[in-house]
Amino acid sequence: MSTDPARPFGRVLTAMVTPLAEDGTIDLAGAQQLASHLVDRQANDGLVVFGTTGESPTISDSEQHAVLEAVLDAVGDRATVIAGVGTNDTAHSIEKAQSAARLGVHGLLVVTPYYNRPPQAGLLRHFTAVADSTDLPVMLYDIPPRSVVPIEVETLVRAAEHPNIVAVKDAKADLGAVMWTLARTDLAYYSGEDMLNLPLLAAGAVGVVSVVSHLVGTRLAELIAAVEDGDLVRARAVNESLLPVYTGVFRTQGTIMVKAALRELGLPSGPVRPPLVDATPEELAQLRADLAAGGVAL
Repeated sequence: MSTDPARPFGRVLTAMVTPLAEDGTIDLAGAQQLASHLVDRQANDGLVVFGTTGESPTISDSEQHAVLEAVLDAVGDRATVIAGVGTNDTAHSIEKAQSAARLGVHGLLVVTPYYNRPPQAGLLRHFTAVADSTDLPVMLYDIPPRSVVPIEVETLVRAAEHPNIVAVKDAKADLGAVMWTLARTDLAYYSGEDMLNLPLLAAGAVGVVSVVSHLVGTRLAELIAAVEDGDLVRARAVNESLLPVYTGVFRTQGTIMVKAALRELGLPSGPVRPPLVDATPEELAQLRADLAAGGVAL
């Protein structure tokens, strides 16, 4: 687990899928096996459980409780476990945050409320209310492609005044806003969009919350180390080698494709839950080709 205050959740974090049995029920043993694999074999020093890739909108509170408990039991003494607790209902998000805190998670991921499109004042009130509800460090999740509403720089500056709000997972694709926020706050930035890992790290991000790290976590650790060493030639080379992986995993939808890849590798994943649908044979063939071009054999 991270002991670096500038990198409060670690360097390489996976937005972990939620393994399911073929009948769609939660696979708790699979969740433990996958969490251990990511920590032991893919250089992860943190896991985000029930982010976007964990299919959080289709997971019940009781299921979330059981999976978090299982993952903490498997890796909680050697990796930072962050619970995704954000919803578009502030009261429900607080309940989820307090439940996760009681289990012993190490941090919270709080996404911008989606669908109801709150103004910036509403975002700030939502984030600070959730942050007030526990003593845990909070990572905000800025992802306007899913939430519609971006977290504006001024809102991030004000949110950063809260002692528990310490980081941002950025999937906004606005490098200017990232650089302004970094200049005006002490928030730790994590890349939340794999295709932009290198530019975000070069701009000052301290790590990644990645989907492709299910498959190439060790190479992402190499990318981060190269940027930290100031070796941008090596960083660009590593990043270029990963471009087919980034593209392949997100051709259709990240959860669908990474679960398909994990199945091919014999790792726990299972089907996706509706309204998602599993990869077709044609999509799987394209994924194999993409990953092979990126040095990952299925």
